[in-house]
Parts: sequence; structure tokens; C-alpha cells
Amino acid sequence: MTLSTKHVLLIIAGGIAAFKSLELIRLLRARGCAVTCVLTKAGAEFVTPLSLQALSENRVYADLFSLTDESEMGHIQLSRSADLVVVAPASADLLAKMAGGHADDLASTVLLATDKPVLAAPAMNVRMWLHPATQANVATLAKRGVHFVGPDEGAMACHEYGPGRLSEPPMILAAIEALLDPGRRPLAGRHALVTSGPTHEPIDPVRYIANRSSGRQGHAIAAALAELGARVTLVSGPVAMPDPPGVAIRRIETAAEMLAACQNALPADIAVFAAAVADWRVANATDRKIKKTPDGSAPGLSLVANPDILATLARPGPERPGLVIGFAAETNDVAENATAKRLRKGCDWIVANDVSPETGIMGGVENAVLLVTAGGIETWPRLAKEEVAKRLAARIAEALQETPHPGPLPQGEREKKSPLPLRARAAEQTEVGGGVRPPGSENTAP
Repeated sequence: MTLSTKHVLLIIAGGIAAFKSLELIRLLRARGCAVTCVLTKAGAEFVTPLSLQALSENRVYADLFSLTDESEMGHIQLSRSADLVVVAPASADLLAKMAGGHADDLASTVLLATDKPVLAAPAMNVRMWLHPATQANVATLAKRGVHFVGPDEGAMACHEYGPGRLSEPPMILAAIEALLDPGRRPLAGRHALVTSGPTHEPIDPVRYIANRSSGRQGHAIAAALAELGARVTLVSGPVAMPDPPGVAIRRIETAAEMLAACQNALPADIAVFAAAVADWRVANATDRKIKKTPDGSAPGLSLVANPDILATLARPGPERPGLVIGFAAETNDVAENATAKRLRKGCDWIVANDVSPETGIMGGVENAVLLVTAGGIETWPRLAKEEVAKRLAARIAEALQETPHPGPLPQGEREKKSPLPLRARAAEQTEVGGGVRPPGSENTAP
């Protein structure tokens, strides 16, 4: 999309992640968006005003007490001249100043004086992000209407791992586009959780139980939801697919890890469980390679059921996403099995497909699905998986138009959203289906 009529005020706080602000500026300028930068004293330790000015093609502001600027009340003009104020990276210190209403430098003064929307992209050490003080500050800012993108989870410059990484510039750009042009992005402000790919259940250090899922469908759904403005968390098993742009990735291997990652990603407005989760795992995986026996006999493997991710997260309660969508990969009686699965799992919709070998769907580039809802069954033609994803994303956006958007909630904030009509329907479906069953079949999208 073009942002040729838009103007972003970019505030750059201190931290090694400040270097990503240069790429963000480049992406915004490529879309025609005007960018003006405010650089904090700490931020200037990591990026230079000259680099910011060269990329933004605008003057860089840093001094609250500039005689030239303040003779015209420069901090007020800066705070009002842009369409959106973006703080990237937003350090723990600057978030604390924002929450406390401090105004002791140009950045914090601009943020206190602005009457424009504010988008913050936090970046800090994992312990700093998870500290109750930071989480309280983020919750306070969210209640006041500040929008958030990220942070992502991963390895950090401090050699620790966890949430706290600055979101990648394409993801920040997607959040900016969603705020600047919400009419064209109907899922703006919504959080979507998507699972994709297979799981690998270890037998020993070199062998595992898996399936033929490529992750193409799940990744395409994540990309399509992001394109419509959703903030997307993609929990992916081992795949060779490239990461969708503008999407936060959580990489896992086992079903247990996928369940934990999904629960940690809540709350969410939308949950699409497209992953092909292994139904079983080895009860006692060994940490040493299983060797062949002299007589060539096969080892005995005891299998136990994996957690039922779809049924667990579709269970009625305050953490349940507003719209829960499961997948059903079947080889026979597709409509009947999918209809039964929707009621058994307690989800709102099921996307079902025939993965018999002759269809070429499992691991392929096309899909032919049935959309099973409380209102009936729709048969979609065979399409590229990307087109299936776009159709599904459009249907999701249409369904959520009937529900008010409750506003963003940061990680760690557990103030519960008002129940949505779709949730009530899901609760009724669970009762009709006899409740949520114990862990069982999780066959889903190829």
C-alpha cells in the first residue's frame, strides 16, 4: 500500500536494536511516507543523526532546549505535525517515562504533548520485559490507547533468550499501515494466533515421529491475516517455508512445545490451528541412539497421546479466543468427520480437506477445502493455498465485523475481554457435542 500522504514521527530510544530503525525508515520512505526522527541521548549512542537524516531526508531532532526550535515551541509542533508517533525501539526507561507522564527530554515531552495515535515497539532484555514494573507500565499505556507491536522472542545481544527483541521492521511497518489506513485493513488492532507445519516427536536423538505437512497453508494464512491488518503470532513446527512478512514467529518442535507457545501468546481475538500436530509421542524417548539388535528385531515403542491443542484452547473460558478455527485432514467421509470434529473440539469453524495420496494436497501447493460452521458446509474449489488463505482471512474479517474490538492487551496483561457472540456459540456447541474430549486426533492442515 502507499503512504504518500502520511507523516510519521519516529522516536528512537537507546539500545542495540536502534539500528533497525534505519531499515524501518527505508521501508516507510519506499512507500512515500514522510518521516521525521527524534533521537534520544541514549539512542545516539547506537545510531547517528547523520544516518537518520540521510535516510529520512528530514532534519533530526534531539535537544529539548534548542533556542531555535523552542522559540517556535518546537516540541509542540513536532507532537502535532505527524499522523502517527512511532517509538522504535521503545526502551524500558522510555516506557516508564510514558506511563509516569515524565517530560524531562524531547522524546518524553513530545509523547506527553501529542494528540496523535502512538505505536510503541518495545525492545529490552528479557528480564526487564518480564519485570512486573515493565508489565504494569505496558498495561497502563495500553489502557490509555497506546498501540504495541512486539516484542518478539529470540536470542539477544546480551546472550539471553526470550521475549524482548524488537519486532522486525516489516512487522512494525505492517502495524503502522494498519493504524494509518484502518479502512483498508479490517483486522487492524486484532491479534491472530496461527499454528503451522508438523511437529517432530523424538524417539531418540536422531529419529522422530512426524508427517508430510509442509506448513504452506498455515504460513499463507498467517500472511493473509497480517495483510488485513492483524497482529499475527505464528507458532510453527519445523518447515522449510520462508517466514511470512510482518508476522511474529515462535518456532517449536513438539506438540507440548506448541501448546505452551500458543498459551503464552494469549490473549488473541482469532486462533487458526492449521498445524498438523502428531497424535502420539513416544512415552520414554531415549537420549541415546537406539542401536540395531544382532537378531534384527525391531524395538518396542510405547506411544501416548499428545495434548489436544485445539480442544484445549477452544474450551470456554476467559482465555478463549473470540473465533477459534480448526483444520481436519481426512481421507474419507470428509464432511461427516469434520462436522463431528467441530462439535467434539468445541471450535467455531473447521476447515476440512481430503488428503488422500491421489489428491496431492498433503505437502502440495493447492488445496480443496470445506468450510464447516454452525450455519452449514461450504465447498470451495481447488485453489492455490495462498488463495485459500486469502478467502479464509476475508471470511474471518467479515465474521469479526459483528463484534466490537476490545482494544490491545500487552503480554502479561490478563484483564479479560468481554465475551464475544462467537464465544457464546462455541459454548453451546461444546454442550451439544458432549463436552471436550481427552487428547485425541489433531490431524490438521498439510
